[in-house]
Parts: sequence; structure tokens; C-alpha cells
Amino acid sequence: MKRATFILPMLAVLLAAAMARAAPLGRLFFTPERRAALERQRDLDIQETQPIDSPTVTLDGIVTRSSGRTTVWLNGRPQNENAKGSGVRVSVSPKNPDQATVIPDDDGPASLKVGQSIDRATGEKSDVIDGGTVSVKPPPKR
Repeated sequence: MKRATFILPMLAVLLAAAMARAAPLGRLFFTPERRAALERQRDLDIQETQPIDSPTVTLDGIVTRSSGRTTVWLNGRPQNENAKGSGVRVSVSPKNPDQATVIPDDDGPASLKVGQSIDRATGEKSDVIDGGTVSVKPPPKR
């Protein structure tokens, strides 16, 4: 029993020493300069928008932060809610956080769920799963 009480603390000390010598992970996403630029944009409320000149608009995702501000992904590009300059405005209802009203500058508004696309010329909507269904089964009980 005395030997186990001596060996376990020694193993813990050796493991901690080995972890301390391991190489640091470094930055996972951006360089320090890019992170600083993003922080400045956030602090100054500078919104980068890119024009959406595609004939179709796809609602790829919606993220609502705890501050209440919303970022919407259209055609794979992030855009803040009601941002101007992209040719398309987006409004998200708090009652339906999985869908948004997409308002192209040259067309009328269209309500889209995440994953849906709209053809700007015809107004026709299409879905990623193309009429199919997604079913999720609960995990087996243990």
C-alpha cells in the first residue's frame, strides 16, 4: 500500500512535467494581426459586405448572439442582419429563428428556412434535401 501511495504522486509529477515540455498549440484560426483587425471591426461596428450577384440566393445559416445581434450566411458569405451593400437585406424574426425574410434590392421579400434557396428571376424556392426527409432516431438506451 505504501508503494502505491508513493508511485501515484510520482506519476502525476512526471506527467505534468512532460505536458509542460510539450510544444504549445499556437493559434487555431487567425494570425494575431487578423484577430486584431477583426476586433477593430467589431469595436467600430464596421461591416464588410460583399455583393450577392448570383441568380439564386441560399440561406446557409443563422447565428444569433447573446447580445441579440444576428449573423446570416447567404451563399456561404456572412452578413449582419439588415446590412446594406450586398444587394440583399435579411431580417430574422425572434419567433422563427430557423428562417429569415430575404429582401433583394430589386425584388420583393421571400421567407426562407435555413437550407432553402430562391431563384431571384422566377421566385421559385428549392430545398437542399429536395423534398426528402431527415429522420433522427434516439440513441439506444443503456
